[in-house]
Amino acid sequence: MSTRLDLTQDVGALTARIVDVESVSGDEKALADAVEEALRALPHLRVDRDGEAVVARTALGRPERVVIAGHLDTVPVAGNLPSRLQDGLLYGCGTSDMKAGVAVALRLAAALREPGRDVTYVFYDCEEVEAERNGLLRLSRRHPDWLAGDFAVLMEPTDGEVEGGCQGTLRAEVTTRGRRAHSARSWLGVNAVHAAGAVLEILGAYRARRPVVDGLEYHEGLNAVGIRGGVAGNVIPDECVVTVNYRFAPDLSLEAARTHVAEVFDGFEVRFTDGAPAARPGLTHPVAEAFLAAVGGAPRAKLGWTDVSLFSALGVPAVNYGPGDPNLAHQRGEFVALEKIAACERGMRGWLEAPPG
Repeated sequence: MSTRLDLTQDVGALTARIVDVESVSGDEKALADAVEEALRALPHLRVDRDGEAVVARTALGRPERVVIAGHLDTVPVAGNLPSRLQDGLLYGCGTSDMKAGVAVALRLAAALREPGRDVTYVFYDCEEVEAERNGLLRLSRRHPDWLAGDFAVLMEPTDGEVEGGCQGTLRAEVTTRGRRAHSARSWLGVNAVHAAGAVLEILGAYRARRPVVDGLEYHEGLNAVGIRGGVAGNVIPDECVVTVNYRFAPDLSLEAARTHVAEVFDGFEVRFTDGAPAARPGLTHPVAEAFLAAVGGAPRAKLGWTDVSLFSALGVPAVNYGPGDPNLAHQRGEFVALEKIAACERGMRGWLEAPPG
Protein backbone atom coordinates (compact mmCIF):
# COMPACT_ATOMS: atom_id res chain seq x y z
CA MET A 1 0.00 0.00 0.00
CA SER A 2 1.45 3.36 -0.98
CA THR A 3 2.31 6.12 1.44
CA ARG A 4 0.35 9.29 0.75
CA LEU A 5 1.35 12.82 1.71
CA ASP A 6 -1.26 15.53 2.22
CA LEU A 7 0.49 18.76 1.32
CA THR A 8 -2.43 20.86 2.56
CA GLN A 9 -2.02 19.84 6.19
CA ASP A 10 -0.13 21.87 8.79
CA VAL A 11 3.62 21.84 8.19
CA GLY A 12 4.27 20.28 11.60
CA ALA A 13 1.87 17.43 10.92
CA LEU A 14 3.36 16.98 7.47
CA THR A 15 6.82 16.77 9.02
CA ALA A 16 5.64 14.00 11.36
CA ARG A 17 4.14 12.11 8.42
CA ILE A 18 7.40 12.34 6.45
CA VAL A 19 9.49 11.33 9.47
CA ASP A 20 7.36 8.22 9.92
CA VAL A 21 8.28 7.03 6.42
CA GLU A 22 11.63 5.38 7.15
CA SER A 23 14.20 6.43 4.55
CA VAL A 24 17.69 5.42 5.63
CA SER A 25 20.27 6.15 2.92
CA GLY A 26 19.83 3.68 0.07
CA ASP A 27 16.25 2.89 1.08
CA GLU A 28 14.43 6.09 0.10
CA LYS A 29 12.07 4.61 -2.50
CA ALA A 30 8.89 4.68 -0.40
CA LEU A 31 9.38 8.33 0.49
CA ALA A 32 10.50 9.31 -3.02
CA ASP A 33 7.38 7.60 -4.41
CA ALA A 34 5.17 9.53 -1.99
CA VAL A 35 6.86 12.84 -2.82
CA GLU A 36 6.54 12.21 -6.56
CA GLU A 37 2.86 11.24 -6.26
CA ALA A 38 2.05 14.36 -4.23
CA LEU A 39 3.89 16.68 -6.63
CA ARG A 40 2.46 15.15 -9.80
CA ALA A 41 -1.01 16.03 -8.49
CA LEU A 42 -0.08 19.73 -8.77
CA PRO A 43 -0.79 21.00 -12.31
CA HIS A 44 1.42 24.10 -11.94
CA LEU A 45 4.57 22.00 -11.64
CA ARG A 46 6.59 19.93 -14.09
CA VAL A 47 7.89 16.85 -12.30
CA ASP A 48 10.90 14.70 -13.27
CA ARG A 49 12.55 11.78 -11.52
CA ASP A 50 15.97 10.16 -11.60
CA GLY A 51 16.38 7.15 -9.33
CA GLU A 52 15.12 8.23 -5.93
CA ALA A 53 15.48 11.94 -6.68
CA VAL A 54 12.41 14.02 -7.57
CA VAL A 55 12.57 17.48 -9.18
CA ALA A 56 9.56 19.79 -9.63
CA ARG A 57 9.62 23.16 -11.42
CA THR A 58 7.43 26.12 -12.20
CA ALA A 59 7.66 27.60 -15.69
CA LEU A 60 6.20 31.09 -15.38
CA GLY A 61 8.84 32.97 -17.35
CA ARG A 62 9.98 34.94 -14.31
CA PRO A 63 13.27 36.87 -14.61
CA GLU A 64 14.83 34.85 -11.77
CA ARG A 65 14.86 31.17 -10.86
CA VAL A 66 15.72 29.86 -7.41
CA VAL A 67 16.35 26.28 -6.32
CA ILE A 68 15.04 24.87 -3.03
CA ALA A 69 16.73 21.55 -2.22
CA GLY A 70 16.63 18.94 0.51
CA HIS A 71 17.69 15.33 0.95
CA LEU A 72 15.18 12.59 1.74
CA ASP A 73 17.52 10.18 3.50
CA THR A 74 18.49 9.84 7.14
CA VAL A 75 21.16 8.10 9.15
CA PRO A 76 20.19 4.63 10.48
CA VAL A 77 17.22 4.55 12.83
CA ALA A 78 18.21 4.28 16.50
CA GLY A 79 14.95 3.23 18.12
CA ASN A 80 13.59 6.71 17.41
CA LEU A 81 10.66 5.91 15.11
CA PRO A 82 7.76 6.49 14.93
CA SER A 83 7.85 10.20 15.70
CA ARG A 84 6.32 11.61 18.88
CA LEU A 85 5.18 15.09 19.82
CA GLN A 86 5.88 16.49 23.28
CA ASP A 87 5.63 20.10 24.49
CA GLY A 88 5.86 21.55 20.99
CA LEU A 89 8.87 19.42 20.06
CA LEU A 90 8.68 16.69 17.41
CA TYR A 91 11.04 13.81 18.15
CA GLY A 92 12.22 11.18 15.69
CA CYS A 93 14.87 10.10 13.22
CA GLY A 94 15.42 12.85 10.65
CA THR A 95 13.24 15.47 12.31
CA SER A 96 16.08 17.98 12.41
CA ASP A 97 18.24 16.60 9.60
CA MET A 98 16.31 17.32 7.53
CA LYS A 99 12.74 16.20 7.09
CA ALA A 100 11.38 19.39 8.66
CA GLY A 101 13.08 21.27 5.82
CA VAL A 102 11.66 18.81 3.28
CA ALA A 103 8.17 19.40 4.69
CA VAL A 104 8.59 23.17 4.33
CA ALA A 105 9.70 22.79 0.70
CA LEU A 106 6.76 20.50 -0.11
CA ARG A 107 4.29 22.91 1.48
CA LEU A 108 5.74 25.77 -0.59
CA ALA A 109 5.62 23.68 -3.77
CA ALA A 110 1.92 22.99 -3.22
CA ALA A 111 0.83 26.44 -2.03
CA LEU A 112 2.74 28.78 -4.35
CA ARG A 113 1.08 28.43 -7.75
CA GLU A 114 2.35 31.77 -9.04
CA PRO A 115 5.43 32.74 -7.02
CA GLY A 116 7.29 35.96 -7.76
CA ARG A 117 10.28 33.90 -8.89
CA ASP A 118 10.35 30.66 -10.80
CA VAL A 119 11.19 27.87 -8.38
CA THR A 120 12.81 24.46 -8.74
CA TYR A 121 12.21 22.04 -5.86
CA VAL A 122 14.77 19.23 -5.54
CA PHE A 123 14.34 16.21 -3.26
CA TYR A 124 17.21 13.75 -3.46
CA ASP A 125 18.75 10.59 -2.01
CA CYS A 126 21.94 9.39 -0.33
CA GLU A 127 23.28 12.61 1.17
CA GLU A 128 24.26 10.95 4.45
CA VAL A 129 26.72 8.48 2.87
CA GLU A 130 29.85 8.63 0.74
CA ALA A 131 29.96 11.41 -1.85
CA GLU A 132 29.88 9.17 -4.94
CA ARG A 133 26.38 7.93 -3.99
CA ASN A 134 25.01 11.44 -3.47
CA GLY A 135 21.80 11.96 -5.43
CA LEU A 136 22.46 15.65 -6.02
CA LEU A 137 25.88 14.82 -7.46
CA ARG A 138 24.20 12.31 -9.76
CA LEU A 139 21.71 14.94 -10.91
CA SER A 140 24.52 17.45 -11.53
CA ARG A 141 26.17 14.92 -13.83
CA ARG A 142 23.10 13.58 -15.64
CA HIS A 143 20.75 16.57 -15.62
CA PRO A 144 22.63 19.78 -14.79
CA ASP A 145 19.83 21.76 -16.43
CA TRP A 146 17.44 20.53 -13.72
CA LEU A 147 19.58 22.36 -11.13
CA ALA A 148 20.04 25.62 -13.06
CA GLY A 149 19.17 28.80 -11.19
CA ASP A 150 20.26 32.21 -10.01
CA PHE A 151 20.39 31.20 -6.34
CA ALA A 152 19.82 28.09 -4.23
CA VAL A 153 18.69 27.39 -0.69
CA LEU A 154 19.72 24.06 0.80
CA MET A 155 17.35 23.33 3.67
CA GLU A 156 19.95 21.78 5.94
CA PRO A 157 19.41 22.28 9.68
CA THR A 158 20.62 25.74 10.71
CA ASP A 159 18.23 26.45 13.61
CA GLY A 160 16.43 29.01 11.48
CA GLU A 161 19.54 31.07 10.74
CA VAL A 162 21.20 31.65 7.38
CA GLU A 163 24.55 29.89 7.09
CA GLY A 164 26.69 30.95 4.16
CA GLY A 165 28.81 28.65 2.04
CA CYS A 166 30.42 25.62 3.62
CA GLN A 167 33.82 24.33 4.61
CA GLY A 168 35.58 21.78 2.48
CA THR A 169 36.65 18.39 3.75
CA LEU A 170 39.38 15.94 2.91
CA ARG A 171 40.75 12.78 4.43
CA ALA A 172 44.29 11.51 4.22
CA GLU A 173 46.23 8.53 5.51
CA VAL A 174 49.59 9.31 7.10
CA THR A 175 51.67 6.13 7.24
CA THR A 176 54.73 5.30 9.30
CA ARG A 177 56.90 2.33 8.37
CA GLY A 178 59.01 0.02 10.50
CA ARG A 179 60.51 -3.46 10.48
CA ARG A 180 58.88 -6.59 11.84
CA ALA A 181 60.51 -8.59 14.58
CA HIS A 182 59.52 -10.95 17.39
CA SER A 183 58.37 -8.88 20.36
CA ALA A 184 60.72 -10.90 22.59
CA ARG A 185 63.58 -9.48 20.52
CA SER A 186 62.11 -6.07 19.77
CA TRP A 187 65.54 -4.44 19.33
CA LEU A 188 65.82 -6.32 16.04
CA GLY A 189 62.84 -4.44 14.61
CA VAL A 190 61.51 -0.90 14.22
CA ASN A 191 58.10 -0.19 15.76
CA ALA A 192 55.86 1.67 13.31
CA VAL A 193 53.19 2.32 15.96
CA HIS A 194 55.74 4.09 18.14
CA ALA A 195 56.79 6.17 15.14
CA ALA A 196 53.19 7.32 14.72
CA GLY A 197 53.60 9.26 17.94
CA ALA A 198 55.33 11.98 15.92
CA VAL A 199 52.21 12.30 13.74
CA LEU A 200 50.02 12.70 16.81
CA GLU A 201 52.40 15.29 18.25
CA ILE A 202 52.06 17.35 15.07
CA LEU A 203 48.27 17.17 15.33
CA GLY A 204 48.31 18.07 19.02
CA ALA A 205 50.38 21.18 18.34
CA TYR A 206 48.44 22.23 15.24
CA ARG A 207 46.72 25.63 15.46
CA ALA A 208 43.70 25.86 13.17
CA ARG A 209 43.04 28.95 11.08
CA ARG A 210 39.97 31.12 11.64
CA PRO A 211 39.83 33.12 8.40
CA VAL A 212 37.14 35.63 7.52
CA VAL A 213 35.71 34.99 4.05
CA ASP A 214 33.21 37.43 2.56
CA GLY A 215 32.48 38.75 6.04
CA LEU A 216 31.93 35.36 7.75
CA GLU A 217 34.41 33.72 10.12
CA TYR A 218 35.19 30.05 9.53
CA HIS A 219 36.98 27.78 12.00
CA GLU A 220 39.13 25.08 10.44
CA GLY A 221 40.17 21.80 12.00
CA LEU A 222 42.82 19.13 11.39
CA ASN A 223 42.30 16.01 13.47
CA ALA A 224 43.06 12.31 13.69
CA VAL A 225 39.85 10.36 13.14
CA GLY A 226 41.30 6.85 13.10
CA ILE A 227 44.45 4.82 13.63
CA ARG A 228 45.30 1.27 12.71
CA GLY A 229 48.41 -0.83 13.14
CA GLY A 230 49.64 -4.08 14.57
CA VAL A 231 50.10 -7.60 13.26
CA ALA A 232 49.82 -9.93 16.24
CA GLY A 233 50.33 -9.89 19.97
CA ASN A 234 53.92 -11.05 19.61
CA VAL A 235 55.04 -9.08 16.55
CA ILE A 236 56.61 -5.64 16.32
CA PRO A 237 54.41 -3.84 13.74
CA ASP A 238 55.99 -2.64 10.53
CA GLU A 239 53.15 -0.28 9.54
CA CYS A 240 50.84 2.19 11.24
CA VAL A 241 48.26 4.39 9.50
CA VAL A 242 46.76 7.53 11.02
CA THR A 243 43.67 8.83 9.20
CA VAL A 244 43.31 12.59 9.42
CA ASN A 245 40.40 14.83 8.45
CA TYR A 246 40.95 18.43 7.41
CA ARG A 247 37.99 20.84 7.43
CA PHE A 248 39.08 23.90 5.49
CA ALA A 249 37.62 27.34 4.86
CA PRO A 250 36.33 28.43 1.42
CA ASP A 251 39.31 30.66 0.73
CA LEU A 252 41.20 27.44 -0.11
CA SER A 253 40.67 25.19 -3.11
CA LEU A 254 40.69 21.44 -2.63
CA GLU A 255 44.13 21.31 -4.24
CA ALA A 256 45.44 24.02 -1.91
CA ALA A 257 44.05 22.11 1.07
CA ARG A 258 45.87 18.96 -0.05
CA THR A 259 49.08 20.94 -0.43
CA HIS A 260 48.69 22.30 3.10
CA VAL A 261 48.20 18.84 4.62
CA ALA A 262 51.20 17.50 2.71
CA GLU A 263 53.30 20.37 4.08
CA VAL A 264 52.10 19.77 7.64
CA PHE A 265 53.22 16.14 7.39
CA ASP A 266 56.37 16.81 5.39
CA GLY A 267 58.66 13.80 5.60
CA PHE A 268 55.82 11.34 6.12
CA GLU A 269 54.05 9.14 3.60
CA VAL A 270 50.70 10.83 2.86
CA ARG A 271 47.90 9.40 0.72
CA PHE A 272 44.67 11.33 0.10
CA THR A 273 41.59 9.12 0.16
CA ASP A 274 38.74 11.55 -0.54
CA GLY A 275 37.81 15.20 -0.53
CA ALA A 276 35.11 17.72 -1.37
CA PRO A 277 35.62 21.42 -2.09
CA ALA A 278 34.36 24.28 0.04
CA ALA A 279 31.91 26.92 -1.18
CA ARG A 280 32.06 30.67 -0.67
CA PRO A 281 29.10 32.30 1.13
CA GLY A 282 27.49 33.76 -2.00
CA LEU A 283 25.71 36.43 0.05
CA THR A 284 26.55 39.36 -2.22
CA HIS A 285 24.26 38.22 -5.03
CA PRO A 286 21.11 40.41 -5.32
CA VAL A 287 18.84 37.36 -4.92
CA ALA A 288 20.71 36.42 -1.75
CA GLU A 289 20.28 39.94 -0.40
CA ALA A 290 16.53 39.74 -0.97
CA PHE A 291 16.45 36.34 0.73
CA LEU A 292 18.29 37.66 3.77
CA ALA A 293 15.93 40.62 4.01
CA ALA A 294 12.91 38.30 3.91
CA VAL A 295 13.99 35.71 6.48
CA GLY A 296 15.91 38.07 8.77
CA GLY A 297 18.76 37.43 11.16
CA ALA A 298 22.51 37.80 10.81
CA PRO A 299 24.21 35.26 8.55
CA ARG A 300 26.95 33.04 9.93
CA ALA A 301 29.45 30.60 8.47
CA LYS A 302 28.56 26.97 7.83
CA LEU A 303 31.29 25.05 9.64
CA GLY A 304 30.48 21.68 8.09
CA TRP A 305 30.36 20.49 4.49
CA THR A 306 27.04 20.55 2.69
CA ASP A 307 25.77 20.27 -0.85
CA VAL A 308 26.01 24.01 -1.36
CA SER A 309 29.44 22.97 -2.60
CA LEU A 310 27.81 21.18 -5.54
CA PHE A 311 25.68 24.20 -6.39
CA SER A 312 28.78 26.39 -6.20
CA ALA A 313 30.54 24.09 -8.67
CA LEU A 314 27.57 24.59 -11.03
CA GLY A 315 27.92 28.36 -10.73
CA VAL A 316 24.84 28.75 -8.52
CA PRO A 317 25.45 30.75 -5.30
CA ALA A 318 23.80 28.96 -2.39
CA VAL A 319 23.15 29.15 1.34
CA ASN A 320 21.98 26.77 4.04
CA TYR A 321 18.71 27.57 5.78
CA GLY A 322 16.41 25.19 7.62
CA PRO A 323 14.35 24.82 10.80
CA GLY A 324 16.33 21.98 12.39
CA ASP A 325 19.07 22.40 14.97
CA PRO A 326 22.38 21.11 13.53
CA ASN A 327 23.59 20.21 17.03
CA LEU A 328 20.82 17.58 17.23
CA ALA A 329 21.49 15.95 13.87
CA HIS A 330 22.11 12.18 13.97
CA GLN A 331 21.35 11.94 17.71
CA ARG A 332 19.05 9.29 19.16
CA GLY A 333 17.06 12.08 20.82
CA GLU A 334 16.86 14.23 17.67
CA PHE A 335 13.97 16.69 17.59
CA VAL A 336 12.72 19.87 15.94
CA ALA A 337 10.58 22.66 17.40
CA LEU A 338 7.23 23.11 15.66
CA GLU A 339 7.53 26.89 15.99
CA LYS A 340 10.84 26.78 14.08
CA ILE A 341 9.25 24.86 11.21
CA ALA A 342 6.35 27.33 11.01
CA ALA A 343 8.69 30.33 11.12
CA CYS A 344 10.84 28.86 8.36
CA GLU A 345 7.78 28.31 6.17
CA ARG A 346 6.59 31.89 6.74
CA GLY A 347 9.98 33.40 5.89
CA MET A 348 10.41 31.31 2.75
CA ARG A 349 6.86 31.96 1.60
CA GLY A 350 7.27 35.71 2.00
CA TRP A 351 10.48 35.66 -0.01
CA LEU A 352 9.11 33.54 -2.84
CA GLU A 353 5.80 35.37 -3.13
CA ALA A 354 7.44 38.79 -3.52
CA PRO A 355 8.51 39.83 -7.02
CA PRO A 356 12.24 40.50 -7.49
CA GLY A 357 13.12 44.01 -6.37
